Amino acid sequence: MSRPIRIGLQIQPQHAEYKQIRQAVADAEETGVDIVFNWDHFFPLSGDADGLHFECWTMLAAWAEATSRVEIGALVTCNSYRNPDLLADMARTVDHISGGRLILGIGGGWFQRDYDEYGYEFGTPGTRLADLSEALPRIRARWAKLNPRPVRDIPILIGGGGEKKTLRMVAEHADIWHSFSDARTLARKSEILAEHGAAVGRDVTSIERSTAVRAPGGSSPDDIAGDLLASGASLFTVTASGPSYDLGPVREWVAWRDERNRAKA
Repeated sequence: MSRPIRIGLQIQPQHAEYKQIRQAVADAEETGVDIVFNWDHFFPLSGDADGLHFECWTMLAAWAEATSRVEIGALVTCNSYRNPDLLADMARTVDHISGGRLILGIGGGWFQRDYDEYGYEFGTPGTRLADLSEALPRIRARWAKLNPRPVRDIPILIGGGGEKKTLRMVAEHADIWHSFSDARTLARKSEILAEHGAAVGRDVTSIERSTAVRAPGGSSPDDIAGDLLASGASLFTVTASGPSYDLGPVREWVAWRDERNRAKA
């Protein structure tokens, strides 16, 4: 399936006052990105471990009011932190506030400090993935019961590349699969995803392939994106961290997107 190239920006909600985060979101929308993500943690993941930091879902609700065009979501929500039915209701509410622009990014969770400090059971990777597998159908079932229902069929983005469990869940439930893989690994895991799709009776070419991109050493998108495109990726997400939120790299990716999409038209 030939898809238009899309560009995301993950605005990491760390080391910045909220007014700086809000300005970065406004600048990203003006720049032309397709999706603005945050993340679902309670503490910074880099720099000062006790630095400035803000919560994910209350922020997404604010972004829903503060933006008018971009899709918004978490890259990714930690399934462990909220009851699945509550999360479904939160997502439905943000979807309405935004006029139908929410993406529900979700994963099994991994950052132990979040769990320990907020009193969640960390468990094991296996138990966290089992909980996610149980949560995903509950989320969809709750959306069907809510009044009003979501504005649209909320896209589900699943993050991760575990070949036995995560990719099975992607085949069963995801509209978008986010991988942190290089091109060769992405291609191999896509073959495994196709096997899971065959097992569950789904054509996985309907799933958008997403990847995080970091241009090494100032490389341009043309230097690093070709192999990812050939491996099936069409959604490319750049990261920006506080307090400065340098959007220079994402502007390069937006310009590259526009050039490539025009060439395909």
